[in-house]
Amino acid sequence: MESEKVTKYKRYLLLEKGLSKNSIDAYLTDLQKLIEFKENRNLKFSDIKLSHLEEFLAELHDQGLKARSMARVISGIKSFFHFLVLDGFTEENPSQLLEAPKIGLKLPIVLSVEEIDSILRAIDVSTAEGTRNYAIIETLYSCGLRVSELTNLRFSDLFFDEGFIRVQGKGSKQRLVPISETAIRKIKNYLQHRKQKIVKRGSEDVVFLSSRGTSISRITVFHYIKQYAQAAGINKEISPHVFRHSFATHLLERGANIRVIQEMLGHEKITTTEIYTHIDRSFLRQEIIEHHPRNKMQT
Repeated sequence: MESEKVTKYKRYLLLEKGLSKNSIDAYLTDLQKLIEFKENRNLKFSDIKLSHLEEFLAELHDQGLKARSMARVISGIKSFFHFLVLDGFTEENPSQLLEAPKIGLKLPIVLSVEEIDSILRAIDVSTAEGTRNYAIIETLYSCGLRVSELTNLRFSDLFFDEGFIRVQGKGSKQRLVPISETAIRKIKNYLQHRKQKIVKRGSEDVVFLSSRGTSISRITVFHYIKQYAQAAGINKEISPHVFRHSFATHLLERGANIRVIQEMLGHEKITTTEIYTHIDRSFLRQEIIEHHPRNKMQT
């Protein structure tokens, strides 16, 4: 019966909440921690009280779980018990009074245009692999894609004549994103090499292929980006997502409307996009510090 609840919860997250596989896996991973806790105490889900949940969270805290991770676990617990009430498995929700820890604003890492150019210059485009990787990084930055959106890109999603690509976002939600002429040109350069590859069955429509002829993995993209950043002498913590952050920040710095950026990124809530307004303020403050005459050294 307990395992049936978890199975139905997974179905609820997929069908009713429309979450992506990665998000569902994260929810279930955190839920597994609670399952192990209750089993160690011979409890059923229906036995769990607020005091049990507080004890569970105290244990996680003692294990060194950081505030941001703790907040994520609490969010998952609340979601699960809400589902149990919704489906009639229990009448009371013991998680209602749980309070998430306060999390300070964490600004994402952003690259300057010059840093992005230096990463691209580090790629050897005389090779098929280099041509592909250049197109990948240019597309990540030009379109503000998540790495999973890029690896899932299909030929049927490319509308180059119109200047758009179709993106499968979180929860299988689709959006149309403008693509730059530069990115289109780099993808077309790569496609000349792709024609020579032996493509595995089922991957015929995939744009970016691995050396094995299947869809390139997120791990492979991450590996190459780290390699090129290191070659370019950039010491920041680089990941594919940094290009998405840089895309949004550079648009905002140059006057793009935040609602447009929200649409481009596929954010459901404007509050998610508003993180970039904080980056923009930091950027403006730095510009003032560097260029305002009152901030110059007085002699």
